[in-house]
Amino acid sequence: MQGIHSAFISWLRTFAPRSFPYLRFLAALTVGTLGGWAFARANLPLPWMLGSMTACTLASLVRAPIAAPGTVRPPMTIIIGVMLGAGFTPQIIESVEKWAPTVLGLAAFIVVSGAACVTYFRRVAGFDHTTAYFAGMPGGLVEMVIAGEERGGDARTIALIHSARVLLIVLTLPFLVRLISGVPLGARPQFGVSVLETPLADELWLLGTALAGVLLGHVLRLPARLLLGPMLVSAAVHALGWTRSAPAVEIVTVAQLVLGTSIGCRFVGTAPHEVVRILLLSFGSTAILLAVTATFATGVSRVSSYGEVPLLLAYSPGGLAEMSLVALSLGIEVAFVAAHHIIRVFIVMLGAPVGFALQSRLRRRGGR
Repeated sequence: MQGIHSAFISWLRTFAPRSFPYLRFLAALTVGTLGGWAFARANLPLPWMLGSMTACTLASLVRAPIAAPGTVRPPMTIIIGVMLGAGFTPQIIESVEKWAPTVLGLAAFIVVSGAACVTYFRRVAGFDHTTAYFAGMPGGLVEMVIAGEERGGDARTIALIHSARVLLIVLTLPFLVRLISGVPLGARPQFGVSVLETPLADELWLLGTALAGVLLGHVLRLPARLLLGPMLVSAAVHALGWTRSAPAVEIVTVAQLVLGTSIGCRFVGTAPHEVVRILLLSFGSTAILLAVTATFATGVSRVSSYGEVPLLLAYSPGGLAEMSLVALSLGIEVAFVAAHHIIRVFIVMLGAPVGFALQSRLRRRGGR
């Protein structure tokens, strides 16, 4: 077994030297595809995303020459944005008024989970105040890294914590969902048709919404513009009934594969012992987040028209694209899940800096 491992790493180093990032990405996709295939054979949840993510994370730990260049993620992000927007059907829009209790619950969830995780990173992990605060906020990775670095936090630690958060939640939440709902997530998704069966007019609509969304995101300077711009345009054309085009099964599979590979490759270049340390610390924060998520999902389900599983996906800070893909696999309203993740990111983006300033002021007054 050791000989096979050494031969495989040697093959990667031969055909994916560090001076050729796209060959390294090809190697990463090879590793991710093998992981996805293994998960599919084992009938595990979301095999092409979770399998590729697991395989690339392990490959990163053994210093395999894999990478996900920044240029390969934007096109997939645009596609995912269009896919997510397709969930905003006229029928879904009519039910928006039912979201008031769930949005209020989301706001409370952010406060409770953020306070719990910040305390954990401060008291247990021993992070400095700034790093602990922005590592514990359930917001987007890029936004929290930038905000934390601007205020003197350790950007690398914050990035690793949030990467590990997404990794661990996406790895564990599908199993929790399957335990609660009994739905076999490893099965072929029950949405969309093959790309070979998609009419040309639908493909043109998807392409048009993607291009218009990129332009909109740039003009409005939206956060995560390559995701939110296409998603907003796609949501508009679907909500207005201009098109009913559904995401092709092959596109969903590729999206899962690229997402999982990209997340796993985030740990490339980090010392293995540091990755292990962050992962171990993240197990604790993930357990806290899942416990708080389950508690709020159960409580809010009693006062709203949504069940525990949709609320678990809507509240769990595992990433908008990742949780929405899980929702797609389960046939749950993607619009509901995606909208709550967007609201969560905006609340954290707007509220975290204000909360940090208030906390800093109180700490100075208290002489700490």
